[in-house]
Amino acid sequence: MKAALEKAVDKVTELVNPPIPGAPNSEPPSLEEPTEPRGPLPPKPDQTGPETVTPTGAPTGAPQSAKAQQGEFLTTSAGARLYDTDHSLKAGERGPTLLQDHHLREKVMHFDHERIPERVVHARGYGAHGVFVGYGTAANICKAAFLGDGVETPVFVRFSTVLGSRGSADTVRDTRGFATKFYTQEGNFDLVGNNIPVFFIQDGIKFPDIIHAGKPHPDREIPQAQSAHDTFWDFVSTHTEATHHVMWNMSDRGIPRSYRTMEGFGVHTFRLVNAEGETALAKFHWKPKLGVHSLVWEEAQLINGFDPDFHRRDLADAIESGAFPQWELGVQVFPDTPRQTFEGIDLLDPTKIVPEELAPVQPIGLLTLNRNTTNFFAETEQVAFHLGNLVPGIDVTDDPLFQARLFSYLDTQLTRLAGPNFNQIPINRPHVPVNDMFRDGFHQQAVHAGVAPYRPNTLDGGNPFTAGVEDRPFVEVAQPLPKAVKVRQAPASFADHYTQPRLFWLSLSPVEKEHVVRAFTFELGKCYEQAIKERQLRVLANIDPVLCAEVARGLGLPAPAATVRPRKVAPSPALSQVGQTWPTDGRLIGIVVDPADLDGVRTVREAVLAAGMVPLLIAPTGGPLGDSGLVAQRTFLTARSIEFDALLLAAAPPPGPDAVPARDAKAGAPGTTVDPRVLLMVEECYRHAKAIGAWGTGTAALEATGCAGAPGVVAGDDPTEVLGTVTQLLAAHRVWERFPATIS
Repeated sequence: MKAALEKAVDKVTELVNPPIPGAPNSEPPSLEEPTEPRGPLPPKPDQTGPETVTPTGAPTGAPQSAKAQQGEFLTTSAGARLYDTDHSLKAGERGPTLLQDHHLREKVMHFDHERIPERVVHARGYGAHGVFVGYGTAANICKAAFLGDGVETPVFVRFSTVLGSRGSADTVRDTRGFATKFYTQEGNFDLVGNNIPVFFIQDGIKFPDIIHAGKPHPDREIPQAQSAHDTFWDFVSTHTEATHHVMWNMSDRGIPRSYRTMEGFGVHTFRLVNAEGETALAKFHWKPKLGVHSLVWEEAQLINGFDPDFHRRDLADAIESGAFPQWELGVQVFPDTPRQTFEGIDLLDPTKIVPEELAPVQPIGLLTLNRNTTNFFAETEQVAFHLGNLVPGIDVTDDPLFQARLFSYLDTQLTRLAGPNFNQIPINRPHVPVNDMFRDGFHQQAVHAGVAPYRPNTLDGGNPFTAGVEDRPFVEVAQPLPKAVKVRQAPASFADHYTQPRLFWLSLSPVEKEHVVRAFTFELGKCYEQAIKERQLRVLANIDPVLCAEVARGLGLPAPAATVRPRKVAPSPALSQVGQTWPTDGRLIGIVVDPADLDGVRTVREAVLAAGMVPLLIAPTGGPLGDSGLVAQRTFLTARSIEFDALLLAAAPPPGPDAVPARDAKAGAPGTTVDPRVLLMVEECYRHAKAIGAWGTGTAALEATGCAGAPGVVAGDDPTEVLGTVTQLLAAHRVWERFPATIS
């Protein structure tokens, strides 16, 4: 009874004053090194690992902790307890190390092999666990059981960048991977997509070429994790099928604000089958509940230096703080006709989209990420996706990029995960029985019984048996094949490389067009060869004369004339990120405080928490703010504007004791009455079109930076009213009218 009461009190305390995310472990450390033996600490509440199933898919009933390290004492990998791990075994204290030191050999051997080959693409990734709940709305087009009404399916999602290495930064301009593993009751289904609905190439045989072009130059191994270099633009300017993807990448979509505010797309067209055997074609979409938002270019550059782990930290902190990210899974559905086109758009061309105005996205389920990983390597790094992991009701099409990926994803695991048994790694294990008759090989973890791994057999009683129709097996759609000859060519419908990029350009708001022009100008400006810049300008001329002229002007080059007549297209409002409002759940609110003047801070902090956002107090020094009970999570030294979605000024603190350039380069020259690092935060937030609010003495910082009275800058006497207005502004992500735009 007492324990239950204490637990209830702890829960109430947590709800009233929830912890700021980011604590390294489930318990705070002691000042002195612990000496009393105890078992491993439990994971934090937001952490859990893969489900405890056997290598062949049987539930074990074991707790999650059963997979973790056990016991109170340090041991060898075989379980022998060790009395020392800091000194190798030597012939005397100053003598040579002995070969017989088995602990030294085991420890160093394992360390030498801790790393596995990183992915060729999508090496930089971050993952989380969650649950998918079907709406039941897909029943008329797809018989997949996990899409049924109210069916809950565990999932693991891995987000990633394409070009960078594992050690690169998060906020580079690049395509992002959005890969989801559904552990369904009919086997694993992997939806391996991107945050851009189209791809660079139309045929998978070119995939090594585009990746070789986008990766660092082979002679110098630079530049890392970026496309602003000659080989990339040489490729895309000579392979104009890449133009549509390039337009998306050069837009704000190329630098998402967060994984939580990023769309996902299956890219390809899939074939769906319902219970009656009827087929339809479909494209998958992930729609974030928080809306689609991006960083501005300067923010991304600052973040790469200030916090290269910005996106992965944002996702982990949001889950830990209870602001669980959510996406609706939706489908665009098209008739399965022999031509496999819709409104003149070839559905087998992965460089084309179907505008949502022509085929609305129909919601079919909800994804919620609610658990962080316990171990990055065991889960995020070892997860293996494969487009061939399909379930009854979902099948492939003849998209030539799709077809090549069906081979590539399976083949790559043989090297990365050292053999054919990678599906037995816990994060990859299906949650249904597995009886595949595969035997042996590297890292075989199952202990197979029986003597007849073939069928039909009688020695093992006929097991395993093939499934009948009533057992819901996966059956490929019996799609008729055209009478044809073997050729190496593409359909004529694949030849239009400019209409859809023009559609994308015309659908953007003026400020988004400015950002596209700036991105092209920057990226091409980093190229050495003049001919590559001129060739890419020819491509832009075929999209839009204004786009071409503005980029050419920035490069100091003449704008070439178009070589094809642009088609008339209707803009698609769904392609613009500007003009809507979204929930502010999980947004980070920086609050600048002066320990000597905390008027209104507690009230505002509680209101921010009540609104589902995360308040971070910024003060001259960290830790408790006097006897107020408030704690500063950031200091003027450690904080930077890019960390916050909005900034509140409860005060205009005087320069702190470390506000000298020798201690902090951000401090600048002395002589200001307000700490110069606070003024820098305000100036950057203003430049990046973020909402800013101030009350009381905090308005002095607005006056000092000259932004008082500007759009999106809120000043008042009541802190709660100021927060209310700032929250309304934050719902639009940015104060867009603060960005100048010269393009209509």
